Amino acid sequence: MRDLFQRRFSELQDSATQAACETPTIGYAYKASLIGGAHRFELTDAGLNWHLAGRSGVWGYADIAAIRLSFRPVSMQAHRFRADVRHVDGGRLAILSTSWQTAALMAPQDESFRVFIRALHARMKQAGSRAVLTGGLSRRVYLAAVVLVALLAIAMSGLLVTALAMRQFSGAAFILGFAALFAWQVGGFIHRNRPLGYTFESIPKKLLP
Repeated sequence: MRDLFQRRFSELQDSATQAACETPTIGYAYKASLIGGAHRFELTDAGLNWHLAGRSGVWGYADIAAIRLSFRPVSMQAHRFRADVRHVDGGRLAILSTSWQTAALMAPQDESFRVFIRALHARMKQAGSRAVLTGGLSRRVYLAAVVLVALLAIAMSGLLVTALAMRQFSGAAFILGFAALFAWQVGGFIHRNRPLGYTFESIPKKLLP
């Protein structure tokens, strides 16, 4: 009787330990367009489980070669973020923080996107991942964007000086208003997307909603 009790107690302990070690599944889904189904992702014990465009697969966390986080606003959603995940065999997955709802509505999913991305990094770290973690645009694209913004700023400055010299104050006010709007929108894009590297412990807050 005593042996039976000890065996039963041991089985209960093992079950409790196994349950404590199991990590709950975390999922995320979004619609990249109005046509087609949602892109679905799950963090399971086996790895990153993905389903999109009639295809599916599981990527082991240690087999993820790189993640790039970036800020990608669009006309219908100015507060949109993106995570590009690359596999060691060259496969790529894009995960967006917004989802198409109707022809006129792209809904943000800030909280669920942030939770999923942080959990993905945690799983990768636990698996001993050596993935390259980067944020923002590539250095070449970022440099081109900065040069373009500088040229536009010079052009607007020239227009402002011309308008003031000709005493076209309404035109000058319009140029100043446009410059302020441009600086707010494009300046935020440039600031958030400055190229950088990060670690699993220090995911850049400016690249998460």
